[in-house]
Parts: sequence; structure tokens; C-alpha cells
Amino acid sequence: MDKKLTLSLNESIIEVAKEYAKSNSISLSKLIESYLASLTKKKETETEITPLVKSLSGVIKLNQDFDFKDAYTDYLIEKYK
Repeated sequence: MDKKLTLSLNESIIEVAKEYAKSNSISLSKLIESYLASLTKKKETETEITPLVKSLSGVIKLNQDFDFKDAYTDYLIEKYK
């Protein structure tokens, strides 16, 4: 059941929001409704890990200070020499 809601917003924000809604073929009401829905959506519980991923976890032992970004950067430098 839809209900009316009165909001007080900055006029320039309203104009920009109207342009955005129009360019995306959606009403301003639906735009605000979807934004509020995304803000209030309950966060999903922990993602279930498949048996395959569970079997692979712990296969490689790395130091605590291992930097994945540095290792990947080094890999890319070597690859594109």
C-alpha cells in the first residue's frame, strides 16, 4: 500500500534529481523509494562456502605480512617486460 510523504529538500537537489529520474525513465518517487529500500535492506548473512572452496582453503601457507598487491604488481611487471 502506497502512502504519500512530504519532504523538504534543497531546490537544486530536487531539480538535479528530476533530471536524473527523467534520463533514466523512472519517476522521482520510485527513485527515492528504491534509494530508501537500498539503505534499509537487511544485509545478507554470511555467504555459504561450497565444498570445493572449503577443500581448497588452507592449501597454500603464506606469511602474515604477505602483500597480494605487491606480488601481483611484480607478476605484471615480469609478464609485460
